[in-house]
Amino acid sequence: MNIKHIFFDLDHTLWDFETNSNKTFAYIFERNKLHINFDAFIEVYQPINFRYWKLFREDKVSKADLRYGRLREAFDAIGYEVDDEMIHLLSEEYLRFLADHNALFDHALDVLDYLKPQYQMHIITNGFEEVQIRKLKNSNLSPFFDQVITSEKVGVKKPNPVIFEYAMEITGAGAHESVMIGDNFEADIIGAMEVGMQAIFCKFNGEIATRKVPTVDNLLELKDLL
Repeated sequence: MNIKHIFFDLDHTLWDFETNSNKTFAYIFERNKLHINFDAFIEVYQPINFRYWKLFREDKVSKADLRYGRLREAFDAIGYEVDDEMIHLLSEEYLRFLADHNALFDHALDVLDYLKPQYQMHIITNGFEEVQIRKLKNSNLSPFFDQVITSEKVGVKKPNPVIFEYAMEITGAGAHESVMIGDNFEADIIGAMEVGMQAIFCKFNGEIATRKVPTVDNLLELKDLL
């Protein structure tokens, strides 16, 4: 790989979303005195959230729909009665406190320390801008990255080619000298490859690669590829 620019996804790639999300829910449920079967909630919430993010990525639901719908469906699925006022409060508090929890995937800081002297590194994320910036800051990831490109800033989401083209334009990167590293095969890998970038798939969640592409099972393996 003749690479000068590395573009990382954030959630589920560097930042351990599920661990941090679960801790946030535990905190806001206790804060609001919701006596709930926590394990049952998380079991149904995770696939619901995944489905809503796919719909959001495809512009089939709004940000507000995502924030409300994923919680409403999860509570309904476990038969826990909660009114809309509480749903909206939990939605607000979830985003407010999410970045207070900052578990990273194993070896994240070690690998970034290794890569930083050799490459210009950036973030491309579909996450909500105000939350993503706080995640990067609070988890001490910010100093590693020159540019943070969010879908809200650009107006389109991965895998739309516009967000990758915008990222390369503002960083001065050429497609042939750029690699995208992420965990979502459609959004990160196919999206990057369609604009001529190279890609490395982080197979962290069991998703199956539909194209032949370099793949890692943990972040430490990136040292062997870059």
